[in-house]
Amino acid sequence: MTIITNARIVTADEEFLGSLFVENDIIAEVAGGASALPGADDWNGDYLLPGMVEVHTDNLEKHLMPRPKVSWPVLPAIVAHDAQIAASGITTVLDALSVGDIDADSIRVRTLAACSEGLRNAARAGILRADHYLHVRLELAEENLLEMFEPFLHDERLKLVSLMDHTPGQRQWTDLTHYRTYVTGKRGWSEEKVDSMLVNLLDRQQRYADANRSGVVARCMQRTVPVPLATHDDTTVAHVEEGVSDGVSISEFPTTMAAARAARERGLGIIMGAPNLVRGGSHSGNVSAAELARADLLDVLSSDYVPASLLHAAFLLRKEGFSLPNAIATVSRNPALMVGLVDRGEIAPELRADFIRVRMMEGIPVVLGVWKAGRQIA
Repeated sequence: MTIITNARIVTADEEFLGSLFVENDIIAEVAGGASALPGADDWNGDYLLPGMVEVHTDNLEKHLMPRPKVSWPVLPAIVAHDAQIAASGITTVLDALSVGDIDADSIRVRTLAACSEGLRNAARAGILRADHYLHVRLELAEENLLEMFEPFLHDERLKLVSLMDHTPGQRQWTDLTHYRTYVTGKRGWSEEKVDSMLVNLLDRQQRYADANRSGVVARCMQRTVPVPLATHDDTTVAHVEEGVSDGVSISEFPTTMAAARAARERGLGIIMGAPNLVRGGSHSGNVSAAELARADLLDVLSSDYVPASLLHAAFLLRKEGFSLPNAIATVSRNPALMVGLVDRGEIAPELRADFIRVRMMEGIPVVLGVWKAGRQIA
């Protein structure tokens, strides 16, 4: 048995100085006060928090293309991504693989099959630290979307499907000035290419988006094991209502207060980006995560493109009126339940022993150790 004592434990409802008892891969007991049993590991008042659950990260893409136009081999990229995820305190991750893209030559399109198979092979070989599942992001204006989605439909790793439309001029990219800045910077597009793409992307949306949306929803509903559906970048009440009519249960990154309020009124879970909270606002000029948190319109945080932002943002939620247990739930218990992982996400008896050791330094939480199923992985 593993015994940890003198730790500041954060459960679903409270925080207290106490002890944790782990037997095999399960939390056997959580108790207040110090343990006098021999062999107990004294944490000297450091936080003991649940291992974090990440439902949307495209961090793998940064390892696949560490610099513009520089491609990296898939397996080393996966291993580096996994190590970064684990070191950030994330014990369960849904890797967000995009099916389709606004750029037919993007790294997402070129590496989709290799990443899916590489993640599977790496997990089977036992070389990954965190648990990896799939969040399949579907670009609805992709011409061959339904054919590309088919291999994922019955994949046992699939835990979330999101419906996306990144056509400029709406949703995330209502402001075309922000869009131009983003694609000329991150993707290295010239202004001439942007002008040409704007015309092509609008034509593509009009041709394929509606039919693809209907086809995806129908296929997901036919699954033996249901998979949660999410809308992406809802901007208007109409966007939310469209998602509700399709059976979605999650609003991912709503871009306006109106869309977030509509999502809450219709019972959807609301995900916002942790980098948005850490930076103090959206890089796209959309609604801030802090504003939604203050209005009680935030259920889950996602690290999106910065794994280390997840824990940092959770602690920042205290400034927006969240208790620490409620703040930590946005990166552990809430996302786990949102995608049907009921065996983790909380420090409680009989749940899997996923937990992290955290110390505050200059007001910022620092991960000192990470355990998955009772075994230290970072």
